[in-house]
Amino acid sequence: MPLALLRRPDPDHLEVQHEGASLRIALRRRPTARRITLRVSAATGEAVITLPSRTAINTAQRFAASHAEWIAARLARVPTRVLFELGASLPLRGEPHRISQRGTRSGPVRIESVEGEAVLSVSCDAAHVARRVRDFLAREAKRDLTGAIERYAARLGQRPVRVTLRDTRSRWGSCTARGELNFSWRLILAPPMVLDYLVAHEMAHLREMNHSPRFWALVQALCPNTDAAEAWLKRHGTGLHRYG
Repeated sequence: MPLALLRRPDPDHLEVQHEGASLRIALRRRPTARRITLRVSAATGEAVITLPSRTAINTAQRFAASHAEWIAARLARVPTRVLFELGASLPLRGEPHRISQRGTRSGPVRIESVEGEAVLSVSCDAAHVARRVRDFLAREAKRDLTGAIERYAARLGQRPVRVTLRDTRSRWGSCTARGELNFSWRLILAPPMVLDYLVAHEMAHLREMNHSPRFWALVQALCPNTDAAEAWLKRHGTGLHRYG
């Protein structure tokens, strides 16, 4: 019987110890990988080890254990998560808003001011707060994105075939060859210039499906805040993933 058929299935994760703490590392096997790689997502805090097809699990375990200090240091740099719960503060269009409960009967989420403080006022049981806030943010994101798309469509004379909201980790927006635009709903957490820039960027791809000098010249012409928005995303973008 071939040896490959006798190999036990891979575990879905490995665990290593560091200073009394157990660190969980998701395990992936990739046929195209040529060496063991290890990464820690700055957005989610997930540690992942990727193995070539023939690398033994024991080898991967030793590799992970030898990098336990590095993994722990990276995990310590991941921003603390902020859940959508009563009393939590989150940015809306770049400005802090506290989640506050005005009642338990079902009602819409509202933006209000309470003693000079901006709040997201929810009316529902505590168990439903997270979903209500998430849905509200997605609706606000769609509204702002639609407005920006319409402005740039008028200037470009082109419009997307479809617009989709997602919760992507690796990119804030994208444009397919078919003219479909995809955006992260988390852009509503950033200052408005950031969302506006991302729309200009992806709309420009409707005309230039590349990142050539001609593409960037078009983006700059559409959005004068391109450099400032890029700088903001580079400095603060990862932090938007800690909410919710």
